[in-house]
Amino acid sequence: MNKEKILVIDDEVGIRSSLKGILEDEGYTIKAVVSGEDALKLLQKENFELILLDIWLPQMNGIEILKKIKKMDENPQVVMISGHGSIETAVQAIKLGAYDFLEKPLSLEKVVLTAKNALMQKKLEEENIQLRESIRQKHHLIGKSQPVQKLRNEIEKAAPTSAPVLIYGEDGTGKELIARLIHQNSPRKNKRFIQINFAAIPDELIEIELFGQARESSEYSKKDKKGKLLLANGGTIYLDEICDISLTIQDKLFRVIEEKKFEPLGSSKSLPVNIRIISATNKNIKERISKGKFREELFLKLNVIPMTIPPLRKRKEDIPLFIDYFLEYFSIQDSKKIKSMNKQAMEAFLNYSWPRNVSELINVIERFVIMVPDDEIKASHLSLLVESRESQSFPGPDKKVSLKQASEQFEKEYIHKTLIKHKWDLSKAAADLKLNRDQLDKRIKKLRIAFLG
Repeated sequence: MNKEKILVIDDEVGIRSSLKGILEDEGYTIKAVVSGEDALKLLQKENFELILLDIWLPQMNGIEILKKIKKMDENPQVVMISGHGSIETAVQAIKLGAYDFLEKPLSLEKVVLTAKNALMQKKLEEENIQLRESIRQKHHLIGKSQPVQKLRNEIEKAAPTSAPVLIYGEDGTGKELIARLIHQNSPRKNKRFIQINFAAIPDELIEIELFGQARESSEYSKKDKKGKLLLANGGTIYLDEICDISLTIQDKLFRVIEEKKFEPLGSSKSLPVNIRIISATNKNIKERISKGKFREELFLKLNVIPMTIPPLRKRKEDIPLFIDYFLEYFSIQDSKKIKSMNKQAMEAFLNYSWPRNVSELINVIERFVIMVPDDEIKASHLSLLVESRESQSFPGPDKKVSLKQASEQFEKEYIHKTLIKHKWDLSKAAADLKLNRDQLDKRIKKLRIAFLG
């Protein structure tokens, strides 16, 4: 039995009746309305997977309605219907995002087939998104080091439960992907995984994003805005950069965990919610608690199962595995011959500290696959790529920079080339530069010198 909901919009009673009957026989849930205005009002309250929309309607035509539908948060498939449509109208509808265009008199058999195909495509698109997320998640679990084995064991134990998880790790270590892996191995795997990155949202919008907003309290919207908590109901919500929320939001989130309900902004109605919370931070949360910037009671609720993702510099034995995997992955993706890496280039990768962790390593490997013409990546290719970048970036006298800025840029590039020359062996590079190792390390951090700049 199908569970998808279909909305029929047509001003002919016979068409509405026929479509409702034949599609209900196929197991779909059907609602039918006469006009665009009625449809838009209904869409403010309910979601539909598919809409059958007549082109010629009173007051507001189908093309106008299609444009409004495509601006909504939900993204239903839309099939246009017309008794006397032109090729130009059909092309316009498809360009605006309609799935297909059916002409009257309708073949009910074709209607059923088109509905099935439209819904199948929507499902495939959603599955493709999940597949891409699954691929990304596998990337960050590559490794045989002791810290990675420990992390795998923790995920295996935590996933079957609904206990809150708090993930600690530097930027680029893969916190979001670990959260997804926990979700996809949990009893909630067929429900939504909703994420919210608090660091990327202005403070004044965080409450609306998290809790939603009743339409009565917004002068701009005629429709309730669903918050992330409601969207995640039944599934998992991933709260990234949890330390970035205000004390007020912390208090409200604590009450959600305690009471398992919340009120959208501007509403007095409590909505029940059943979610698993996975949080993440790259900050020292206990230090923030001691400074009064994070509620200890909320921390205790979130930190039921703590997990720490080690930085790449603390599991360097995993780097060759990443290199082999991603050389093959990006070569296949870009239809190139699979490259290898020689010993000297590998030494440079192992000597580098990878401050941006796995995400930086993946980015560098992809650049090598694209930019290096040879089948084997050598240490010499590091300087070739850097020189190509520097020829475009070094500030000349025609560029409006101060002498201090130009000097810092020169120092950065000179140190960078020396590091490459010695395959990122800091002791050898420091000796060449007439510095001690600590002095060189401080300059690298101050000038933010990265593997490829």
